[in-house]
Amino acid sequence: MLSSVKKREPSNRLSAVDWAQGALDQIAESGVQGLAVEPLAKRLGVTKGSFYWHFPSRDALLRAALERWESNELEEVFARLEGIEDPRERLRELFLRVAHEAKSHIIYSELLKALDHPVVQPVMERVSKRRMDYLQLSFRQIGMSRTDAQHRARLTYTAYVGFLQLSLQLRQPRLQADEFETYVEHVIQTLIPAA
Repeated sequence: MLSSVKKREPSNRLSAVDWAQGALDQIAESGVQGLAVEPLAKRLGVTKGSFYWHFPSRDALLRAALERWESNELEEVFARLEGIEDPRERLRELFLRVAHEAKSHIIYSELLKALDHPVVQPVMERVSKRRMDYLQLSFRQIGMSRTDAQHRARLTYTAYVGFLQLSLQLRQPRLQADEFETYVEHVIQTLIPAA
């Protein structure tokens, strides 16, 4: 009688998700150009064979990592805001959550440096469009006109990207925790219109 037991991976092999998360960690530290299979395998404590079990190429790993990053944003940021009915409170919570997602900021900043990469570029286009659409809709729900909501969404997103550039790429002095919290509150007060 034939057994229908599925082929199992040895316990020392990592899953594709483990590799994708490891790739995101490596991107945060070394950028897209620093993503390399052999050093990542060493870091994860496995051989390159584990990589080839899941991915045919480095670009396939990069694609999986970016899909994971993009999906986490939807689940960790946007989905958790859906229960907040008041659009001003939802925006405020969005600003607070985003302000404290340091690792995601670092990854985003590194991806901005690699916009010419054929795997990175479409992901960044989708993420940026989704973020802009979400902001624009939120400002519309507050009662702004379509044009004003577009401008406010663009201003908000520009403030976010500009802050990342100053902090992560131009290496401006890092704000102390209390200074940062004051800055975030100022951004909230400036960009979210009062009722």
